[in-house]
Amino acid sequence: MAGETVLKGKAWVCGDYTDSYQILPEKYWQGGAKVGNLNMEELGKHAMEGADQNFAAEASSGKYAFIVAGRNFGGGGKSIEHPIFAIKGAGVKAVIAESSSRYFFRNSINNGLPILICEGITSKVSKGDDLEVDLPKGEIRNLTTGAKLKFAPLPENLMEILKMGGYIPYTKKKMAAESSRK
Repeated sequence: MAGETVLKGKAWVCGDYTDSYQILPEKYWQGGAKVGNLNMEELGKHAMEGADQNFAAEASSGKYAFIVAGRNFGGGGKSIEHPIFAIKGAGVKAVIAESSSRYFFRNSINNGLPILICEGITSKVSKGDDLEVDLPKGEIRNLTTGAKLKFAPLPENLMEILKMGGYIPYTKKKMAAESSRK
């Protein structure tokens, strides 16, 4: 996402209560397996495996830019980054959900993955629809059906974190700016 404010691509749709364990099965969170770390490329091979065995291969090929989800996306798990890294590793540009767990929302932003809350999105978007998402305006256009949806734009500080690629690069930039003023 770093720097992009208008995102385009196809949607993949899932229902309500897609939890962290469906986004990335727990066996990939653990050590031992070669994916027991935060390697996005490796974790991306298993993204959404608990919900759809074909998702990771299709998303990695560039087929899907967005995950469109129902209520409480990312809930029911632990406050860890592995599922977010899996989504990013599969090439997803943003998650658009009816709602999300608080920790998943903040972990997504902190790791440079936009997560947008848009009530009614699952009734207006089908799998494979082409979307255009304007982050600053808070608008989603379904280019397939012509539907237009609104979401609350992210606050400026969260947009800045996303533009920098996540909280760590954002913090490094802020620290460098502080030290150069001294």
